[in-house]
Amino acid sequence: MTQLNSHRGRLFPERTISVEEQAKRQAELKAFRQRCRPIFERLRPELIDKHHNWFIVIEPDSEDYFIDSDSLVAVQKAREKHPQARFFTFRLNETGVCGRI
Repeated sequence: MTQLNSHRGRLFPERTISVEEQAKRQAELKAFRQRCRPIFERLRPELIDKHHNWFIVIEPDSEDYFIDSDSLVAVQKAREKHPQARFFTFRLNETGVCGRI
């Protein structure tokens, strides 16, 4: 039996997804992040001094990256060159984290 995630469907019942589907999506995101992280780690030392705390958007297949102080501008630059691709955003700092936890 498929168990449904009650957190998403309260306001929009048509958007309710199963726990299994949610776990699958989280696993895919983790795998995608693991493809992008080595590229970020390679680029960070050369970019961090000049662009500290800027955003870096990485497209892992081509290893293209786009940086800007505004995350939306960085994503827009990436979309212009790779309109159908998936991207991952890091922050050019010691951890790569974009926000607070």
